[in-house]
Amino acid sequence: MTVKSRLFGAAVGAIATLALAGGAIADEYPSRTITMIVAYPAGQGTDLAARYYAEKLSDALGQSVVVDNRPGAGGNVGTASASREEADGYTILMGASGTHAMNPSMFKDPGYDAADDFDPVAATIVIPMAISAHPSIGVSSIPELMEYAQANPGAVDVALPSVTAQLVLELLKDEGAPLNGINYGGSAEATAAVLGNQVPVLIDTLGASRRHFERLTPIAVTSPSAASSLPELASVAEQGIDGFSVTAWNVLYVLSDTPDEIRERLRDEMRTILNDPATADGMRDLGFELSPWMEREELEAWEQGERDRYGEVIRAAGLDGR
Repeated sequence: MTVKSRLFGAAVGAIATLALAGGAIADEYPSRTITMIVAYPAGQGTDLAARYYAEKLSDALGQSVVVDNRPGAGGNVGTASASREEADGYTILMGASGTHAMNPSMFKDPGYDAADDFDPVAATIVIPMAISAHPSIGVSSIPELMEYAQANPGAVDVALPSVTAQLVLELLKDEGAPLNGINYGGSAEATAAVLGNQVPVLIDTLGASRRHFERLTPIAVTSPSAASSLPELASVAEQGIDGFSVTAWNVLYVLSDTPDEIRERLRDEMRTILNDPATADGMRDLGFELSPWMEREELEAWEQGERDRYGEVIRAAGLDGR
């Protein structure tokens, strides 16, 4: 056998070995517990959805998928820590519009590269934000909130548990509402401040807010129109501010160097879960809207488009590069 023939045979053998190894990885995965990192506190919208999908993935994969909350710095702490984990499929991230579309523009150095460090597996939900108020201020609509804030300039504080909530606030301020934002560590802290009448207004996800609507007055949702989970609550746009739209979202991510076979296994399982009618019902029960399924290239293009879109809004609001 010539040297050339031996080299060719070795190359073919190496390719075959890699192909078999890839198949073995897919067949063996998962063989132990998977950690799903959530960069927000327990009880926040992303956390609520993550726990639902973690349970469904546990059933589908035959291994436990446990949620690990790592909050801080608007989602930067948990997302940065996820970016430093092994790219073996045993650490996955339930990312959000905050961590992957907003923070890259809002922070000079969030501690990770949203585009390069992670690969999207599946978009899971769209999250309408909700604006609500303590009953003591007597407002129940956007026009009433605008009028109240203008009559009490500098005196109307708003509890903000996330960067998405802050963006909603800045857009309301652009419409002439003199509101003051107060940042909190998460939904539980922000909601407690409003329930305790320490702060009069709350901006948070609809899923986290609506359980408190017996004690808080719902004012509006920030999606273009009313949410299917609460159709009687009109949107900001429907109440007179044309074009107003801010919706959060969640996407399940793996680290960018995760083997293709593992990423595709997770995509296959998530496709099945998302196509189950019970999942749409479960998301509506939590106050969310189910994301439409997107193939990989479509998902990557959509995600980059969201990063570009929110980047423009953030720069226009002067929130960039903190």
